[in-house]
Amino acid sequence: MTQPDDRLIVALDVPNAVAGLELADRLGDSVGFYKIGLGMLTGGGLALANELKQEHGKRIFLDMKLFDIGATVEAAVRGIAQFDLDFLTVHGDPHVVRAAKAGAAGKELKILAVTILTSLDRADLDAGLIVPGDVRDIVIERAARAFAAGADGVICSPNEAAAIRAIPEAEGRLIVTPGVRPAGAALGDQKRVATPAQAVADGADHIVVGRPIWTAPDPRAAAQAVIAELASPQALQPNR
Repeated sequence: MTQPDDRLIVALDVPNAVAGLELADRLGDSVGFYKIGLGMLTGGGLALANELKQEHGKRIFLDMKLFDIGATVEAAVRGIAQFDLDFLTVHGDPHVVRAAKAGAAGKELKILAVTILTSLDRADLDAGLIVPGDVRDIVIERAARAFAAGADGVICSPNEAAAIRAIPEAEGRLIVTPGVRPAGAALGDQKRVATPAQAVADGADHIVVGRPIWTAPDPRAAAQAVIAELASPQALQPNR
């Protein structure tokens, strides 16, 4: 059996664990890494995460985007870390990152910090009273502060991946990019997007792809097409 390319993380943004398991079965050995998000939490998401990890040998990215006071974040992460999952997201505020790292101490769970959600643009930040400035500059600064607080990696749009990879704090850290759309795919609710090859060429270690795979008539073929693009020459050098 060929090992799947774990640079591709498939987002199981489906209603419940039953639908998620059905999709994973359709994808079979073509995909080895899955993201389970907050939307499925009440639909059996943790149970699905455990089943895919323990019974199917898949890697799991639990996308909870935790945000709370430090003690609460630390307790929540300590509980999640017992499941031996792979990635967990928290908001990139330094106090949250430090608490999450404390909760994950002694475990292999990687803490990934969210910079600015890829569905947001400057108008959204203005509405939320976020500091003025270019979105890209804010993302880079938040990434640097999250790394300084101990984050194992960051979540950012592909548009900021190259700039984050270039900062000294990013050495040896992970960059994971949602907002990835294969050529011709609909944008959905994402506003800052790129193709899989461009995201990897710009420094992403992993890309997250959801709708273009699970809404495809043949999800397995769609996943394989993304993996083929990741292996293309365009993924090895910056696109111009």
